[in-house]
Amino acid sequence: MIRTKRSSALARVLALVAVALAGTASYAQENIKAEGIIKARSGAMMILETKENPKLVVHLTDTTDVAQVQGMLKARSKDMSMAALIPGLPVKVEGFHDTQNELVATKVRFKGNDLEQAQAIQAGMHETQVRTGQNEAELAKQKEELEKQQAQMTEQEKKVAANKAAIAANSARFGQLDEYYIMDEVTVLFANGVTKLDPKYQPQLRALADKAKTVEGFMVEVKGYASSSGSVALNQELSEKRANGVVAYLLQQCNVPMTNMLAPGAMGESRQVAAGQKADTEAENRRVVVRVLQNKAIAGTQVSSN
Repeated sequence: MIRTKRSSALARVLALVAVALAGTASYAQENIKAEGIIKARSGAMMILETKENPKLVVHLTDTTDVAQVQGMLKARSKDMSMAALIPGLPVKVEGFHDTQNELVATKVRFKGNDLEQAQAIQAGMHETQVRTGQNEAELAKQKEELEKQQAQMTEQEKKVAANKAAIAANSARFGQLDEYYIMDEVTVLFANGVTKLDPKYQPQLRALADKAKTVEGFMVEVKGYASSSGSVALNQELSEKRANGVVAYLLQQCNVPMTNMLAPGAMGESRQVAAGQKADTEAENRRVVVRVLQNKAIAGTQVSSN
């Protein structure tokens, strides 16, 4: 009798446990539905943006049923690969919560036209990314080229500064000498408003440079002038550019040493040349005068040594 009562009690306990386990299993397998847009996909995990949750994590499994709904009433479905689940695609998901309370998908459905639009978006994004990459590469190339140019400009500016310093030093040193001889002289004329050296004067300048190199302690003086027509500021600028152009030719083409050049003078409208006709006056004042100079003290030393 006692054994019978114990058996009945054990049976009731086992029945209660079975009911509890059945309830737990039912809760674990509760069907969950979600609808949203795929924002990201990485392997078996995708992120949905839904009305309730902007970052809903959905897990896919080997048994997840993926299909595209078809027909006017969307009653038919076409089995699809999980590869169709791309960012931008609106989907409906059914599944259950796992032990971490994350959604495991048993079924995923989407419309055909939605897939086409998502694929078009993906293609556009890929094209944009390619163009962006190309633009970034081109910008990097341009930046590198610009940095090279800036480095070259900096180096050139250093050379120009050094040249200016050398000329200024020579001018200061030469200015301390009271008297000098003019060993040779060439006058270069310019058309109205023109600062570029006329090629016809190049032979004369080369001859002057060759003669200068035979003079002991020679210095080359270059002074630019302009006619009185036009503004004073413009004429000053014209005279400076004309003188600089002649100096550049003497240095670069005639190989006159920088140490033997005086700072070019921009005389503007000063020292106008008088002439009978106005046209002649204009032409003669648009000029650069180049002189080969020798200090008399140096010339005297040379005579004494001879």
